[in-house]
Amino acid sequence: MSVNYAAGLSPYANKGVCGLPEVFDSPEEVRAKVETLAQLIKESQYMVVHSGAGISTSVGIPDFRGPKGVWTLEEKGELPHFDTTFEDARPSLTHMALLGLQRAGYVKYLISQNVDGLHVRSGFPRDILSELHGNMFVEQCEKCGRQYVREKVIGVMGLKPTGRYCDVVRSRGLRACRGKLISTILDWEDSLPVRDLNKADEASRRADLALTLGTSLQIKPSGDLPLLTKRNGGKVVIVNLQPTKHDKHAHICIHSYVDEVMKQLMELLGLDIPKWEGPTVCESSTPTSEHSNDVKPGHDDAILFFIFIVC
Repeated sequence: MSVNYAAGLSPYANKGVCGLPEVFDSPEEVRAKVETLAQLIKESQYMVVHSGAGISTSVGIPDFRGPKGVWTLEEKGELPHFDTTFEDARPSLTHMALLGLQRAGYVKYLISQNVDGLHVRSGFPRDILSELHGNMFVEQCEKCGRQYVREKVIGVMGLKPTGRYCDVVRSRGLRACRGKLISTILDWEDSLPVRDLNKADEASRRADLALTLGTSLQIKPSGDLPLLTKRNGGKVVIVNLQPTKHDKHAHICIHSYVDEVMKQLMELLGLDIPKWEGPTVCESSTPTSEHSNDVKPGHDDAILFFIFIVC
């Protein structure tokens, strides 16, 4: 989702359809559709959200295939405009609204194609989040599976070693693991992380409502996961400015800015949008007390949190 990220990927020819014209519903159409969405959410027993690059454009991170997207401009021989760095980027209204929906019990699982780390930095629980393409702030021990969430971007991609080693000690008196830490960011031909993909697949099959936000749904297998919900009798709602390959399968397609849709949705559900108070990492969606699993770094902390991943 950034120019730096795109530049670090290997050359690849098939980047999907880029630069499709944006479509805007009228304000009245948007309101009516969001009202329908709010009712679907109230009736849902298990809603899964699928997020793409379009939820981060409002905070200065360009998307890929929009009119000013990274790949769109690349096809024209132009460079995209990038308003912020990954470290300085703040979660958008949509990121924080999703956290509010999760805390209210509406969002059961979140599947993201984004690598900007904003879901994690917003405080969304990592145990109900699949980051299918990796996270610029996360490195993982290739030996024991521990993941470290850093304050700064890792700096390497393609599952390559970062130059650091795992310092986790499983039991007192034993030596640290010392396994090599590797980037979690995928390159084009890398396989998706098994754990994240399996959990995303399971959640998509279980869901009775799939809400897709800011994604053209072009990249497989991520983009096809909402169809698993549809095939099992659930409904799919797509919020995107450009047409997507799965519009024909959607119960509703809302063509509007994602932040505007989420703002109206939260109002209709009677929910406040949480205020962002700096990078916060939450391991578990079931804390023993309110937000007790949230971890905020001090100014000198290199690690926000680490979590054991069973691969």
